[in-house]
Amino acid sequence: MAKAAKKASQKAAIKTAPGPSAQKTAAAKKAGGPAYTVSAAKEITATFSDTVGLTAKVAAAVAAENVNILAGTGYSASGMRRKATFTLIVDDLVKAEKALEKIGADEVQDSSVIVVEMANKVGALERISKIIADAGINIYYFYATTSSGKTATCVIKTEDDKKTIKLLSKA
Repeated sequence: MAKAAKKASQKAAIKTAPGPSAQKTAAAKKAGGPAYTVSAAKEITATFSDTVGLTAKVAAAVAAENVNILAGTGYSASGMRRKATFTLIVDDLVKAEKALEKIGADEVQDSSVIVVEMANKVGALERISKIIADAGINIYYFYATTSSGKTATCVIKTEDDKKTIKLLSKA
């Protein structure tokens, strides 16, 4: 009976990441590691001339198209940099790209990334990144946040996203 309760508890800890390509990953709690899900996603990267109010302008343009921002970053590296870069994962890629172009994006590109939903626990990112590193795959960048305090969302770009998704799905 205790085995069945443990199995039910592990299943409850596994959530499906957003997006149609989400793959449930029954990552056993090896060495205290948390369960997680992994999915492929597309992100948009747009560059603009940096101005005061640009973040509000980008957010308004995307919202006006009824597009939800699921994850994102925006930055201008320093006061000397005259360009700002926004990287967004959205629920409607085509509408978001058009919205960003309408407000004067210098360049809009999309690329594949990996979204990992995991328990917000000490060592969760370490476990995922170690699996990737041990397979000899380079992580180009990542960004992450907690969505509720219990769950963390991590966006990862690697040198081989397809291989990484397969690897993490089997871990």
